[in-house]
Amino acid sequence: MKKYFYFSIALLLVCCNDAKVENNKNAQSEIPIKNNSEMNVLGLIGGTSWHSTIEYYSAINKTVNTHYGNNTNPPLLVYTLNQAEVHRFQVENKWDSIAHMLVNAGLNLNKAGAESVLFCANTPHKVYDAVQEKLDIPVIHIADATASAIHKQELKKVLFLGTKYSMQENFITKRIEDNGIDVLVPQEQEVIDELHRIIIEELTYGNIVESSKAYVLNVIQNSVKEGAEGVVLGCTEFPLMIFQDDLETPIFDTTKIHSMAGVDFILKK
Repeated sequence: MKKYFYFSIALLLVCCNDAKVENNKNAQSEIPIKNNSEMNVLGLIGGTSWHSTIEYYSAINKTVNTHYGNNTNPPLLVYTLNQAEVHRFQVENKWDSIAHMLVNAGLNLNKAGAESVLFCANTPHKVYDAVQEKLDIPVIHIADATASAIHKQELKKVLFLGTKYSMQENFITKRIEDNGIDVLVPQEQEVIDELHRIIIEELTYGNIVESSKAYVLNVIQNSVKEGAEGVVLGCTEFPLMIFQDDLETPIFDTTKIHSMAGVDFILKK
């Protein structure tokens, strides 16, 4: 009698487990599975730095997951540049060599199936035109996406912070200004140099130094006193350090903004 009782309990548990498995199968079958043919293939040219490239990859995947309501992942291809080599070419003022690296990355991504690419950083856009000219697929420009985000908040004047190349030259700021937005940049050379140092010597290595964060926040607050209505974090490493909770002034995180432009391309918006 006891053996029969235990056997009955075991049989009941097996039946219940089978029912749970069947219910799980039915629930999973109701989730629409999207294949890659329904999405555009995007290529990411990263490595400058790999820390911010991870943020691009993460943001794009999470947003596509949310869009479909499940774990559908986008068709992403990643090409990582050698950051040490890129920095050496920057110091040596060999921007043609950097353009060559980006073109080579874009061509390889295109051969692998990418239908568009984006640079996972602001500074490489200095050679955007030279690279786009060599590619048969579009390069999604970070400044266009940023200007669109600023317009959505109806702001007219913003502070732009980035590497010394993007602050002293206008390959990013002019493209934003061409959209009817005033762009302020630090004027003091020592401020420009220190912001650049923080990026190159600390943030590109993933190091967050509290005194450096305080310095950047002070630069932003001084600019707000001069009329800046928002701040563009025009280096994709700055969002590793500066967050919206740190300021009352609106922050435009170019890493996130650019990533969302990539999502729009993937989802064929």
